Amino acid sequence: MKEFIPIKPLSTAVLFLVFNRLDTTKQVFAQIKKAKPPRIYIASDGAREAKTGEEVIVEEVRDYVIQNLDWECEVKTLLRDENLGCKVAVSSAIDWFFEHEDMGIILEDDVVPTQSFFWFCERMLQEYRNDSRVMMISGTNYMLDIRDQIKKDYFFSRHFTIWGWATWKRAWKLYDVKIPTWRTEIQPANINFISNEAYITKHFENTFDLIHQNKMNTWDIQWVYTCLFNYGLCLTPSINMISNVGVNGTHTTGNVTDSHYLKTYNFESIDRIKLNSIVYPEQFYDEGLHIEKTLPAYRKDFFMRLLKTLRIYEITRSTYRFFK
Repeated sequence: MKEFIPIKPLSTAVLFLVFNRLDTTKQVFAQIKKAKPPRIYIASDGAREAKTGEEVIVEEVRDYVIQNLDWECEVKTLLRDENLGCKVAVSSAIDWFFEHEDMGIILEDDVVPTQSFFWFCERMLQEYRNDSRVMMISGTNYMLDIRDQIKKDYFFSRHFTIWGWATWKRAWKLYDVKIPTWRTEIQPANINFISNEAYITKHFENTFDLIHQNKMNTWDIQWVYTCLFNYGLCLTPSINMISNVGVNGTHTTGNVTDSHYLKTYNFESIDRIKLNSIVYPEQFYDEGLHIEKTLPAYRKDFFMRLLKTLRIYEITRSTYRFFK
């Protein structure tokens, strides 16, 4: 990977979300430390009571970060005594961040950025600060060869990837973790603008239903919802600048996928990045990701629903036979 040498110090604040994994936290923090943001916000949820010894690990992570802040910077901390869980802890930490900042960079404890990521976000935050069509900036690009296809330094997408990202207070203030407008002001039919493929719209409908019914302890799907139904876009680099080095993100659980441990790159010069004259979603990228990500997710969801239905059917049939 080519080395990135910034021509000026970073001026943008960073929110660093940490929890209970010292190994990945060190990797991410090493890049933050190298970038030397002038203001850093550190947020950590409290340990879970059911996890014996977790309070010690959580404290170790907090101590490591705070004790290694060895550059001149303003530091603010939000260190929870109690465990709030992913949904509340992360969303409220971002609320807190934007109580103090108009724009900023957000990193979780398992997404390792390259150095050009920080300055890329900084420039794009400035360039699009007053453009309500752009809701966020991502450092992740899942299609490593797209630059050859689109011939641009960055593009716009309806995939809102939060593995290393940045946004503005103006965008985050539209966020509501409970998505109360779902199935009241916004109906499933309103999803059709995302895609003509029925499986895609059905996947979003099912997922938003689970969130609205408080059956998922997460915060990021609500952000996707916010961006989509404010007809916003995600500014995405034509190179990938983020590697997810953890199976479990902050408070989340999952499996290693092809999206983890992606090869990362640096822009040689942020100042030489050519600004796009048109703000419009890149269809090639969006359709490609729907095939790679949304379709497998929909198939898994459909399969689990089918199994649940079959189990209910078998229980009902067995009960009927018992009482017959």
